[in-house]
Amino acid sequence: MTTELEPRTYRVTRADLVAYAAASGDPNPIHQDEDVARAVGLPGVIAHGMYTLALAARYVDEWAGRSGRIVELGAKFTRPVVVPAGEEGAEVSVSGVLHTDEDGVETVALTVTCDGQKVLGNPRAVLRA
Repeated sequence: MTTELEPRTYRVTRADLVAYAAASGDPNPIHQDEDVARAVGLPGVIAHGMYTLALAARYVDEWAGRSGRIVELGAKFTRPVVVPAGEEGAEVSVSGVLHTDEDGVETVALTVTCDGQKVLGNPRAVLRA
């Protein structure tokens, strides 16, 4: 059985990246400093890949109505989420399709985009009942 899930959009600001860097222990300046990010060839400050993946997990948790159902979550980091300065930041959109197999195993195939471009490759979550 297959069910399309309602898409959601999450706003990501540089303040979010500063908070995530502190919580995760990843202070790499490409996530906070425009000059450093550009000096290494990036188009600007980018979100942490794991932050972007965490938004996908948040989406699944919100759809499921409770946390703790995800037993497996994976994706490839295919394109950075560029986060401009200011209150508007960037918007990350997440949608999903729920597949339930004959054994009752639920898998959510996700699509995660920013500015119409996929930022995660083959993202999916496997859920416990």
